[in-house]
Amino acid sequence: MRNIIKTAVVMLLLISPAIKGSAQTHKADDILGTWLNQEATGKITIYKEGDKYFGKLVWLRTPLDSITNLPRTDKENPDTKLKSVPLIGLVNLKNFTFNGKEEWSGGTIYDPKNGKTYKCYIQFESANRLKIRGYIGVSLLGRNTFWTKSFMQETK
Repeated sequence: MRNIIKTAVVMLLLISPAIKGSAQTHKADDILGTWLNQEATGKITIYKEGDKYFGKLVWLRTPLDSITNLPRTDKENPDTKLKSVPLIGLVNLKNFTFNGKEEWSGGTIYDPKNGKTYKCYIQFESANRLKIRGYIGVSLLGRNTFWTKSFMQETK
């Protein structure tokens, strides 16, 4: 039995570098572009300023408020001065840095649906799909959302 366990451990150690080596690594700017949110209700353009990454809302499926027929605003924002800010153009991803391999982290994501800001990290799930993890405190206390690459670029 011991020999079987030793053999299994040795095999795992031998194939571990091959598995790690097969993990896809990304370039920092791979994240740039316009992404459709999971609900397909908004598009966010991720851009770079210096060595940090940001995202702003550039398109909404429903851009006008149903009551006022004016552009929708950030009415859920806890800061009363910001409630009248239009949603289109709103920067909702802030201050992300790339770790050199697979993750953009250290930033925050703002959810205009509830007016809350969360810590966040971003990873590619596939070539055209991002996993966005927003959380409070530690990443275990959060949720994922997935954005897909939008090949129809929006104007800024």
